[in-house]
Amino acid sequence: MKTDGVEVERISTDIVIVGGGTAGCFAAVTIKETSPATEVLVIEKAHVKRSGCLAAGVNAINAYLNPGETPETYLDYVKKDSAGLVRDDLVLTIGQRLNRVTEKLESWGLPFQKDESGCYKPRGKRNVEITGEAIKPVIATALQNSGAKILNRTVATNYLINEGVAAGVYAFSAREKKFYVITAKAVICAAGGAAGIYKPNNDGSSRHKMWYCPFNVGTGFAMGLRAGAEMTTFEMRFIALRIKDVASPTGTIAQGVKARQVNALGEEYQGRYESRSTPMRMYGTVEENKAGRGPCYLDLTHLPNSHNRRLKEAYLNMSPGLVLKWADEETEPNGKPLEICGSEPYIVGGHGQAGYWVDSERKTTVKGLFAAGDVVGGAPKKYVTGCFAEGEIAALAALEYIGQESVRAELDRQENSEQEITAELGRVFEPLRKQRGVAPDKYEERLQKIMDKYAGGISANYELCEPKLLRARELLITLQHEVKKNILAADVHELVKAHELIDRVLVARVLVEHLLYRKETRWRSYQERVDYPRRDDERWFTFVNSVYQRESGDIQIIERPWSGETAVEGFGGRV
Repeated sequence: MKTDGVEVERISTDIVIVGGGTAGCFAAVTIKETSPATEVLVIEKAHVKRSGCLAAGVNAINAYLNPGETPETYLDYVKKDSAGLVRDDLVLTIGQRLNRVTEKLESWGLPFQKDESGCYKPRGKRNVEITGEAIKPVIATALQNSGAKILNRTVATNYLINEGVAAGVYAFSAREKKFYVITAKAVICAAGGAAGIYKPNNDGSSRHKMWYCPFNVGTGFAMGLRAGAEMTTFEMRFIALRIKDVASPTGTIAQGVKARQVNALGEEYQGRYESRSTPMRMYGTVEENKAGRGPCYLDLTHLPNSHNRRLKEAYLNMSPGLVLKWADEETEPNGKPLEICGSEPYIVGGHGQAGYWVDSERKTTVKGLFAAGDVVGGAPKKYVTGCFAEGEIAALAALEYIGQESVRAELDRQENSEQEITAELGRVFEPLRKQRGVAPDKYEERLQKIMDKYAGGISANYELCEPKLLRARELLITLQHEVKKNILAADVHELVKAHELIDRVLVARVLVEHLLYRKETRWRSYQERVDYPRRDDERWFTFVNSVYQRESGDIQIIERPWSGETAVEGFGGRV
């Protein structure tokens, strides 16, 4: 069927999964292994073989419980690294599954490095080394072998909501003028976090050379916001400490070979700061530069030559740009120190804890909608295997949900509104129909300038204050209205970029409201309020949540007090 030149395809399935990354693939495999007769459809904007955060590979599993570690010690570590404020119930349920899902990954064929006794080779208390360049193809093969159906190069736009219940997903093809109406008994969102909201380190044609996947733009967050889902802790942004120019991770060097983190004077500077937590390593580097003791470096010059090959192999499994940098400069890894710097801020639930407010089964506040991975808030430091764990939890909960007689009866009564379908189709393809307007790239640059200057970007040393945040709020509201009215797409490729921009602007608006509301500094650099420079556990040991009012465009802030394992009990809180 065609409507206004757009082909419309209707698909019905039992469970639809938005996002074919780590969490989405594992959720689909879990469903098919647990209930082979259940129909599962995974929709992925790219191609499941090379998509999401692991597209280029990874050289370690950063969440695994080596001997002596337990789910409880894992929780202690996460809390210590996150200023104490995390969802204990979510972190514990992840910790209880880390080793089992890791072994599952090995059974799929990913090579793990082993010691003489055949045990995984550790890289710290909670890390093991892998040969992981092909990790995403391995995961994708498991997905394909499971019997789940896959729609690659398909862009999700909104949830199909019937009488307050998630009953499917709207989407469009990234390659042709085609619109999908996908109905389902349950929906799992595993669409990843948000990059590209802030101005990146690199300009021009290199602007997508960043730490986080540049094609993860917060669509999962935006879809949830437009559906009225409650979100949490957007203000805990994540800023990655990375090797300058190539955005390569520093953990392989800092943890793997114990490189010294030094300033331009050769001083190991972290001792000047209150801890060596992940946020404080970033904060210390910013402060050294502000004090005139930068640039800062990871010093590998003390390493023996035998480590050079090992480091190159490790980065070829994850970030080959650094190996090319060494080759271009005609130096070895131990030839000279590597300059380090911070990335732009990202809004993620895997390293940070921004995302959907869920219960321990990963049910969101929208009935029928579950979430897993980087879109889930309250449980930072989950990494690859934590996303696997959440995919498994959400999958089993979704299966239980669709098996309930009351749910089946309710879904049978519901019908899709043709008026709503037509409205969403019109919204999605409107940028293609315009004769005049502004291209997505222009609006992207404007968004990133606003966020960089007024909402604590790189140029502001990540620092935040109320007057600037209020200015950001004002400018973003104006930008959101202008984008809705004027954004133009010349072809389907630009249509994808247009919707990425629309989603980023909405996420940016909610982020600014969170940053304004928390009047303390809890996470150094990540949430650095220079007008409220101290941590205040007495007042602010609470979760800052939000609900977007789609009709009015208002953002409602809700406080959810921390209460250990019952943090979501009753979904009650102070408004």
